[in-house]
Amino acid sequence: MSEAATLPTRRDEAWRYADIDAVAKLGAAGIADWRDITIAAGETKRICLIVGGDAPEVTRIRLKVGDGATGEVFATSAGDDYARLEIEVTLGKGSHFEFGGVTIGGGDAVREFVTQTVHAQPNATSNQTVRSVHWGAAAGNFLGEIKVARDAQKTDAAQDFKGLLLEAGASANAVPQLEIFADDVKCAHGATVGQLDEAARFYMAARGLSPQEAQRLLVQAFIGDAFVELEDEEEREKLLEKALAALEGAAL
Repeated sequence: MSEAATLPTRRDEAWRYADIDAVAKLGAAGIADWRDITIAAGETKRICLIVGGDAPEVTRIRLKVGDGATGEVFATSAGDDYARLEIEVTLGKGSHFEFGGVTIGGGDAVREFVTQTVHAQPNATSNQTVRSVHWGAAAGNFLGEIKVARDAQKTDAAQDFKGLLLEAGASANAVPQLEIFADDVKCAHGATVGQLDEAARFYMAARGLSPQEAQRLLVQAFIGDAFVELEDEEEREKLLEKALAALEGAAL
């Protein structure tokens, strides 16, 4: 079988908004590697990532969270080319998964997070918060799938996506998916896309802030939600600064 035959296409739900030309540049081998991580029962593991660069990039993580354990992933995607962070999570009894992510940038790049969270056992929780800020012809995507097994009663799962478009040519796409076989669960998702609050920007300008300063403050407040649960202040600042650095040259 040829390499091309094994590459995904937009017919695959998880790749429907992907930059398929960029994926083809990576080749089948470039998207085949998974980073497998197991978190032992009762333990906590945090992963902080900055993804994206000047060439196509796909990062894939499989996370198995043991009973009573906690897995956390926080990420900023701010590269100049296609960047995809894909996470597959399987939760044990009473475990928790936390994901906070920001995609930000201009040009014509596609930046996306794709998650699949499997609640395999009872009493597990998960929370995912994604913020997307784009301009030019760029796109920010979040495809989040939650699966709740038949025996996974008392599941509590949530997803929240918000997109901020600084120019008309940019786009933000959210595809929340729920597959629930248990009957005593809480599963919620929300998705909104909008523009900067012009009233807030005018208020700041009236008090002497430059357009650049006002935009930076408004974007910082917007994306900050994604990292609220990140307790490591140093790591939080790194992710925020990487995101805000991408604002230089953004539309005003």
